[in-house]
Amino acid sequence: MAIGTKELMPVELATFDDERLVVELKRAKEELFNLRFQAATGQLESHGRVRAVKRDIARLYTVIRERELGISASPAPVETAADKKKSKKATEAEKAEES
Repeated sequence: MAIGTKELMPVELATFDDERLVVELKRAKEELFNLRFQAATGQLESHGRVRAVKRDIARLYTVIRERELGISASPAPVETAADKKKSKKATEAEKAEES
């Protein structure tokens, strides 16, 4: 039973690129700040959410650190149709320059 955001399941975190991990980490930290502020002012309705967000932050830090140490690899960049068109044009341009 995983506690936390359903988007940030460990299986899905493995598919995120490094930039998205940093963005998700920043978003989770902002949410934790807001939850702590609500708790301090007595407006917090779900105290379990604080724990869930803390776990999300820990998961994000773990994945980032694993990638730094080389324990797990970053996902391979997915080549989109636009990238394929650009790469074809680039190779055609290179061939034209060589001639």
